[in-house]
Amino acid sequence: MKIFFRRIHLYLGLTSGLILLVVCFTGGILVFEKELEQAWHPERYSVTPATTPRLSLAQLTDAVRAYKPKAKISSFKIYTDPARTVEVNLAGNDKGGPNGQRGGAASQEQRGANRGAGAREQQGQSQGTTEARGGGPGGPGKGGPGGKGRNVGPRLFMNPYTGAIIEETKPNESFFHFVEQIHRGLVAGRVGKLVMGINSILFLFILSTGLVLWWPTARKALTPRLKVKWGSGWKRLNHDFHIVLGFYTSVFLLVMALTGVGMSFDWVGNTINAVTHSPRQRPEPPTSTVPTAGQGNFGADAALTASQQQIQAAESYSIQLPKEPTGSIQVGILRPDALTERATNDVYFDQYSGRVLRQTTYAQQPVGQRIRGLFKPVHTGAIFGWPTKILAFVVVWLGFTFPITGTILWWNRTRKAKKQQRKLVAA
Repeated sequence: MKIFFRRIHLYLGLTSGLILLVVCFTGGILVFEKELEQAWHPERYSVTPATTPRLSLAQLTDAVRAYKPKAKISSFKIYTDPARTVEVNLAGNDKGGPNGQRGGAASQEQRGANRGAGAREQQGQSQGTTEARGGGPGGPGKGGPGGKGRNVGPRLFMNPYTGAIIEETKPNESFFHFVEQIHRGLVAGRVGKLVMGINSILFLFILSTGLVLWWPTARKALTPRLKVKWGSGWKRLNHDFHIVLGFYTSVFLLVMALTGVGMSFDWVGNTINAVTHSPRQRPEPPTSTVPTAGQGNFGADAALTASQQQIQAAESYSIQLPKEPTGSIQVGILRPDALTERATNDVYFDQYSGRVLRQTTYAQQPVGQRIRGLFKPVHTGAIFGWPTKILAFVVVWLGFTFPITGTILWWNRTRKAKKQQRKLVAA
């Protein structure tokens, strides 16, 4: 029976080994994407706190329009940390600015970048955009990197005390976005994403058959399979690195592969929704009542103040501005003790009267949506901060070595078998 599993393990490993190398290599880079971005561009994310109060969002809006007269702001992200910049996302089709830069149509992926996690997760999973793209090995989801996703508008980083534009970036042109495109679809569009999604499923079979092959038939054979025999020849070390280290990392790699498949295919999310009796589609945002005449707008500043009164010690507030006259203002409030960056409390305000149209805490979200919202932080190791990120980094780089050590192991066994066959023929 083990011969059967060994052949499956071997053939699948040889077939998908090169792709696994690419997935593990790029995945190791993406584990610390946030930390590396802030280390490489500290001026983009940090400012020196001033003694004067912060500028209002209306004043920041005026500064944006002075910088880009035709720009349309889609969202703000405000941190309570006094040393953090304010992030301002611009809608697509932006023709303004000193360089005449153009953006794409305002995409759900862009809105998700600064939206409350609950709504982000609902929108991304049900329609295959933001959440579907987040860190998985790839799949046929719509609109993510590597597919035909719509263009993302520019993002401005502003000094909250002076209103100065520190830097303008385009998320779709960043280094990590390119790495993610490779990770999810080999920069080959939807076909590449489908190939990577299928490869994730094959990886599950490789890991499962590897555990079957590792399992010792006798108790005395257990100890050698739990320890690397240091000081041995390179062939023995290669054998132990593949089998012993493969066993220790197999559980974690299984979790990464499972979450990767979950982010790659819509049927996984639909199955989770069916099992947990969760709605398949996110609820539509509530609508504002358009006044007959004379009533002003509620505004982003008023929405921020109302949200701060609810939770003063929040880590950040993400304000999504309405695109239509009947749209509502959405504020995603991230608590300091939130399980993930997506675990926000969401509040919707009438853009005219300021009336609270809907208020949803993270715990009130459907179970299926919360489970799917954990896919990315579990996949990347961000679920419990630095300890799990370091663990994910070590595991994914060990995973990078397994196709190499496995190929060497197969080659050595093949050469040994040929030598034995030649000896038998000679005899």
